[in-house]
Amino acid sequence: MKLIRLLLLLVFPLYFISCSTQQRIPNYIENITDSSDKAEIKVEELRIQKNDLLSIQIYSTSIRADVDDLYNLRTTGGSAGSNGQGMGFLVDAKGNIEHPRLGVFHAEGLTKDELTMQIKKKLTEPVELLKDPTVIIRFLNLKITVMGEVTNQGVMNIPGEKVTILEAVGLAGGITEWGLKDQVKVIREVDGKRMIGQVNLASDSLFQSPFYNLMQNDVVLVQPTKRKAKKAEQDVVLQRVGFGLSVITAIALLYNIFR
Repeated sequence: MKLIRLLLLLVFPLYFISCSTQQRIPNYIENITDSSDKAEIKVEELRIQKNDLLSIQIYSTSIRADVDDLYNLRTTGGSAGSNGQGMGFLVDAKGNIEHPRLGVFHAEGLTKDELTMQIKKKLTEPVELLKDPTVIIRFLNLKITVMGEVTNQGVMNIPGEKVTILEAVGLAGGITEWGLKDQVKVIREVDGKRMIGQVNLASDSLFQSPFYNLMQNDVVLVQPTKRKAKKAEQDVVLQRVGFGLSVITAIALLYNIFR
């Protein structure tokens, strides 16, 4: 009887620990109404950053294919290549790319259209190297990182050139039951400066956030709820209590055997 009373005294407090008040977890985009009649959405174009890998393809109205080939270092993948990469033009630590025939261009901070205009100008001024040139630029290594309370953490390569924070969370398998949808942080580097923004995925103002549309190399962090910290503490307590009960049980059995 003494042993039973001792066990009850140890286990009974755990009931109150496990029955603590549960924090309500918000849903995605709560209380939003139909907005199909709103104005057209404008998405800011990505700007080129250091370590970006760019595909640059140049064409013209010339009927001679070898003329275009002078400015396109073609690979089996169909993309331009330089810097010994064979896969694209790498934006170096100074923010430049080096074309083997056209020279050096400063690309960091420019949009694809702005870099396109620079390359076209080089092809037509002061000497017309190509007639009516067309320049097509694509990002080859657009990636983001999603960490924290999501199903699948890690670095994600984006096949297109646009991704929203909702799409990124979806690619990561969604936020777990321990994640805070209203306190998602985005770490971003722009012009050598690091900024941290907080996004509320439960708010109807989500779409107005400057961090709704992600940029290359963004890091998305999903914060844990306080419940997870409490659960971790409870798990430690339960482990210690379980160990203590095992020791007491073993001592009681030995006592009954040898008394």
